[in-house]
Formats: sequence, C-alpha cells, structure tokens
Amino acid sequence: MAPPIDHLCLHLHVLPGTFFISKLEPTEPIPQSIVNLLVKTGSQFLSLTRTPEETSIVGQWHDGIPETFKPEAVWRCIKLQGPMEFSLIGVLAQLTAPLKEAGIGIFVVSTWNTDYLLVNELNLELAIETLKADGWTFAT
Repeated sequence: MAPPIDHLCLHLHVLPGTFFISKLEPTEPIPQSIVNLLVKTGSQFLSLTRTPEETSIVGQWHDGIPETFKPEAVWRCIKLQGPMEFSLIGVLAQLTAPLKEAGIGIFVVSTWNTDYLLVNELNLELAIETLKADGWTFAT
C-alpha cells in the first residue's frame, strides 16, 4: 500500500539514536528526571501518556534518562516528515500495512503535526527496505 499521495510531508526520516519505551503503573510517580526533561526547552524527543490503566513514556535515549529505562532502549524511530493536514486519512494504516506483512512489530506515537513509528533496532534495516519497496520515500 503505497503512500496516499506523493507529498513531501509523507517522506520518512530515520531519527538518530536509540529510543526507549517504558510502561509505569498508573499510580507510579513519573521520575523527576522525566518531568525535568518535559519542561526543558529544546530537549530531545519525549512523549508521556497517562491513562487509567498505565503511563507510557517514550523518548530518545540520552544522559538524564533513568537508568532503569536502559533495558528498554532497543528501538529506532522513523518519522513522517509532516506536518500533515487532518484531511489526509489512512496514512498510518498505509504506512504500517507493509510492516505487518513483513512481520515487523511497531509502536506508534502521534502528535498534532505527524506520526513517529518505532521499530526494534534489529528490524530497522528490514523496515526501511520494506517501506521503500512499497513506494515510501526516505529523505536523505
């Protein structure tokens, strides 16, 4: 399933570095170092979502991240360039369909502007090859 349109906002970028995905219990406090990073201007990628069932923290691994998250830092991130208009529908479905067919597990973080697709670092090259074969363009 190729991209719905050939537009620059749908070009893909592999972000540098390793990413972590961590799950906390809903009543567990958010580590102060994570709170500090959330309020720090210009900090690296960090996403925090709290629901009644869990707290998910996703971010780029760097100094300042709690060492307890280190074992979960086995992810790489593919970003849709964005920003995307809300009228673009089905983008995520079309992006993930070939990865599903290739047996590549994913974790997605969506923002107002775009989507971030995380794959296990062992699957990064296969994910890139799979998406290119499906017609997706990676920016250099």
